Amino acid sequence: MALFQGLSDPSLRTLLADASVRRVDDGTVLFVQGDEADQFFVLLDGWVKLYRLTEEGAEALVTVVAPGETFAEAAMFAQQRYPVCAEAIAASSMLVIGRGGFAASLAADPQIALLMLGSLSKRMRHLVERIEQLQVKSAPQRLGDFLVRLCTQAAGPATVELPFAKGLVAQRLGMRPETLSRAMGALRRVGVTARGGRVAIDDVARLRAFCEAPRGEEPGPRGESR
Repeated sequence: MALFQGLSDPSLRTLLADASVRRVDDGTVLFVQGDEADQFFVLLDGWVKLYRLTEEGAEALVTVVAPGETFAEAAMFAQQRYPVCAEAIAASSMLVIGRGGFAASLAADPQIALLMLGSLSKRMRHLVERIEQLQVKSAPQRLGDFLVRLCTQAAGPATVELPFAKGLVAQRLGMRPETLSRAMGALRRVGVTARGGRVAIDDVARLRAFCEAPRGEEPGPRGESR
């Protein structure tokens, strides 16, 4: 995991001395905005959504955390309160690191602070990439890219399960549910079909080429745009 890369074994042991693994069911709320940020999390498996509550009580999705990613570290690092709510949207397990262990690890190895800043920088770049996707990629391309990231192989046929509800997928990709449905229909021309939450892809490489082509231009049989 990027957050721990470069740590010496003693520093890693100090950082994880008070850490624990927490397993939660789908729908478990981990924290709500305004709670004291006294711990942060490393998602080991599952999915977690981060969202804010509006004054009217509606949810505004911020992001969906994938396995291997960290969350809530910025708030704890700044000794603030959580600015978002966190809820598991699948059965999940996570490493929980408390403020005490983190403070002790900083005293033992100041390099950890630099690694934390590097992690936050990567998160910022990821958010910038998502904004760029919203601006330059069509809805089918954004959906196709999401599906490609779920695949374990680079080419050939694949079948993937949507990891969470279609409505949440739509929010994560910056589109309305009806736009998501139209985008899924448009992907049929590049060999993508869906039945419920299961999506069949004729050729992952062809779908990736479609996602990388200028504004949804369909690739030819060898991946070249036409």
